[in-house]
Parts: sequence; C-alpha cells; structure tokens
Amino acid sequence: MSAAKVFRTELCDILGIDYPIFLAGMGGLAGEGHAAQPALVAAVSSTGGMGVLGATGLPLEELRAEIREIKRLTSKPFGVDVLLPDEIAMSPPPNMSLSELKKKFIPQQYITFVEKLSAEYEIPLTETKLDFAFSEEHSKKQIEVMLDEGVPLYCSGLGIPDWVVPMAHEGGMKVLGLAGNVRAALRHKKAGVDFIVAQGHEAGGHTGRVGTFALLPQVVDAVSPTPVLAAGGIADGRGIVAALALGAAGVWVGTAFLFASEANVTEVHRKMMIEATEEDTRISRVWTGKTLRQLKNPIQEAFDKSGMPPLPMPVQILLMIDLIYSLAEAKRHDLLCAPTGQIVGMLKEIKPAKRIMEEMVESAVEILNETLPSKVTIRT
Repeated sequence: MSAAKVFRTELCDILGIDYPIFLAGMGGLAGEGHAAQPALVAAVSSTGGMGVLGATGLPLEELRAEIREIKRLTSKPFGVDVLLPDEIAMSPPPNMSLSELKKKFIPQQYITFVEKLSAEYEIPLTETKLDFAFSEEHSKKQIEVMLDEGVPLYCSGLGIPDWVVPMAHEGGMKVLGLAGNVRAALRHKKAGVDFIVAQGHEAGGHTGRVGTFALLPQVVDAVSPTPVLAAGGIADGRGIVAALALGAAGVWVGTAFLFASEANVTEVHRKMMIEATEEDTRISRVWTGKTLRQLKNPIQEAFDKSGMPPLPMPVQILLMIDLIYSLAEAKRHDLLCAPTGQIVGMLKEIKPAKRIMEEMVESAVEILNETLPSKVTIRT
C-alpha cells in the first residue's frame, strides 16, 4: 500500500493501529468453528487494522491457544470478542449437564419441533458432548485468560455486565461494547467502556431494529466524547467515509471479511454468499433466541412459521445445539446458520484479507482527497 494512502482517527492513536478499521469478532453456529479465527485476525492486524478473534464458547485452553497463535502470526494489536450473559435468565446454573439443562429449561413442544426437523431432513439427532460454556462463571475465566495473555482489547458483541470494565481496566485491557440503540449505548457509557459500536439493522449476526444512518449520529451525540465505531452495511471506502461524516471514529466490518480467503467459512456458505442479493438475508431468533441476521434457509423459515416464541438466550441455543452439530456432522451446511449482512449483495469475490483492507483504505482516501472535492461545490 502506498505510503500516501493513509488516514487516521483518534482510535489509531489510542490503540496503536494504522487504520480505524476493525474486524468484527465473528463467531460461528455451524459446528465448524468461528469465522474470525487467528489467521484472519492476524491478517487484518498486520495490514494496519484491528483484528478481533471471535471466541464465544471457546474452552479456556483453546482460547489461550488461539490468542498465542495470533501473537505468533503478528506483533500488532488485536482484540477478542466474547458474548456475555447479563441477565439471570441468560446464565444457566453451573455444573449441570446438557441433558439436565434441557429437562429443566425446554418445554416438550420445542423438543418435538427439533425432532420433527431431524426426521424431515433424515439427519440422525445425536446429543453433543460439548460443554455448554455460556455462563457468567465461564465468561469471567475467559476474561482472566485474556488478561493473563496481555490482550489489548476486549469486545463484547452482546451484553456488558458491570464487572467487566473495572476488571479489564485494572489489567490494562480496553473494552468495547456493541449497541443497537441509544439506550444500550448509554448503558455501555455508564459502565465505562472505552469504545462503543453503533450497529445498524443492516448488519449480519446479532443486530437491532434501527438502520445505521439513523442510529449512528444519535449514538455519537448521546455518548460523546466516547469514541464510536459504525457497523452495518459497510464494506468499502464509501461506507467508511459516510460513517466518518456521521461522526464515527472508525468502522466495525464483518460481512466484507467473510469474503477473505482466511475466514473460516464453509464452501457451501461461500457459494451462497457470492450468489446472494441484498434481499437474501433474514432476521430470526431460531438459533440463539436473539435477533440474528443470516442468509435465509429452511430451518430458519420453519421455526419462524411455527408460531412458537423463541426461548431466552442461551436456552434457545441449548434447544438447537444438538441439531446444529448433527447437521454439521452430516455436512448439511445449506441448512445451518450463515450470519451475513445486507451488504452481501455487492460482494462477489473471495480475496486475501490484506487486499480487502488495502482496497477499503485506498478507496476511502481517494474519496476524501479526490472524489468529494470534485463533486461538491461550496460557495460563500
């Protein structure tokens, strides 16, 4: 990348990065691991952005190993993203097996629904042996691993219990929280986070009801002077410049990096993304109990048509987890969740993350330095 192609905001100085472009800490629900794995994280960080590892549900030693792998691949700053339960309903009792948790929390009609889906698609439903690692106790241990390994930035993709910020700051780690409305952003500010992501309705994964253009300036005004990043519908320099114009100090980019060759995405989902239009995503609560934008698929459509209300998170995950892993074992990725934003319709090429970063930076700089001045006339 040409030395002339440089643009910086306050985020760059605070975090020691070259460009205010963050890789969204994308996890995975398809039993194939998380999309934002060490190779992708390191590639984004090495190119001057802020790579973020998607680490929700990782066992502690696996989390430690992946952090160390990132540090082996790059000396640049990076972050780790973990979803945190912040309500009692979201935190199942510790030391309970999956079978015990299901019996305690899931009504029979939901279990019957999953069994019928399994039979319809001729997928043997086997009980996963994985630990259901989504509790406050496990989350605290994950934070301790991050602090022990010297991770510069903790990112909370969902939830931000008050205990996280002082614990992180005491260990020298900064904290970022995602918000889908002004109320949530104010809650993050009250908790003392260092950065807030205003994520619009267009975004893939867990997302809210307000569009990016409406949400971003309202969050910026509400939480000033806390730096705000924009998320949702941003995949090139045009989106970056628009976000900056609306008051953002940087951008949080997910779907564009799903097209990186380093992203952990199945070939089935890659093909689905390349063929998708801007209208081929749906928001559903089927996989986690929270609103989640994904490429449309038959499982999502069946649940949404069932009329059953979603169970609270993570009980809905508990309901679906055996089906998720059974479908993954059977390689039926076409039936599994593929979190993807509406911007997918303009993305058609798989390329290295370095090239994605360079193209975003170069186009943003060109717009700021060349395109805008030639298209805008100002008279006094």
